[in-house]
Amino acid sequence: MKGRTIKVGIIQQSCTGDVKANMEKLRFNIGKVSLSGAQLVVLQELHNSLYFCQTEDTSMFDLGEPIPGPSTEFYSEIAASYGIVLVTSLFEKRAPGLYHNTAVVFDTDGSIAGKYRKMHIPDDPAYYEKFYFTPGDLGFEPIQTSIGKLGVQVCWDQWYPEGARLMALKGAELLIYPTAIGWESTDSPEEKERQLEAWMTVQRGHAVANGLPVISVNRVGYEPDPSGQTNGIQFWGNSFVAGPQGEWLARANASDEMNLVVEVDLQRSENVRRWWPFLRDRRIDEFSNLTRRFVD
Repeated sequence: MKGRTIKVGIIQQSCTGDVKANMEKLRFNIGKVSLSGAQLVVLQELHNSLYFCQTEDTSMFDLGEPIPGPSTEFYSEIAASYGIVLVTSLFEKRAPGLYHNTAVVFDTDGSIAGKYRKMHIPDDPAYYEKFYFTPGDLGFEPIQTSIGKLGVQVCWDQWYPEGARLMALKGAELLIYPTAIGWESTDSPEEKERQLEAWMTVQRGHAVANGLPVISVNRVGYEPDPSGQTNGIQFWGNSFVAGPQGEWLARANASDEMNLVVEVDLQRSENVRRWWPFLRDRRIDEFSNLTRRFVD
């Protein structure tokens, strides 16, 4: 079958405490991948700022913004000026005391095509997200854009096969995960390698199980823990695009800021699903227990 291809740009960068500088650097990098042909550009999780969830600090709520708001205006203008679909990740202030970790997708005319509120919220040392974010209430709904239907989730969601499956069943053509994940320095080299391999493997598994390409964009660089309770996070980069059989289409390294543009054949998903008909053979009549927390 004849392919339907798009060019995807992924931007892996480090962040500082200067929000304006981070955003201007993103503007520059979005321009670079767009001028290299990218039609869809994906940014990392909470890209406007440092990853503030390393500590529980009420002053960090000042980073939250309404949607629409100043950041959506900024990224809308960029999407429209380059004629791209742009996937962003913002700290949403929905109401006083009510905040979400929200991905906002802009279409080629700068309009907001849709948003996704992060559903799975971690609460681990250096990842105190439950202090800041209310779990999403928009469900696992793909976002229709002019270049296709995007199954956007955020970071911790990427470890859960159920969200990927629901996006696929609702017609998503791509699975997309803005991400902020890295190593704590006291972990052994062997443990660090296990963590990174698990992160890549589980997402490539979503590609295989659903016959869809996966785009995962992580930040890079070291960010200290302001509290001093940990040694901070070394974000491990490795942003990647995988095809519907889990094959590598592009992969950044662990240490450098990188812009990558990769061609993705969306028609290949149809071909792969004909060869590996997992959706056909699912025993949905036996899956009711999946809605339970634990099966005794």
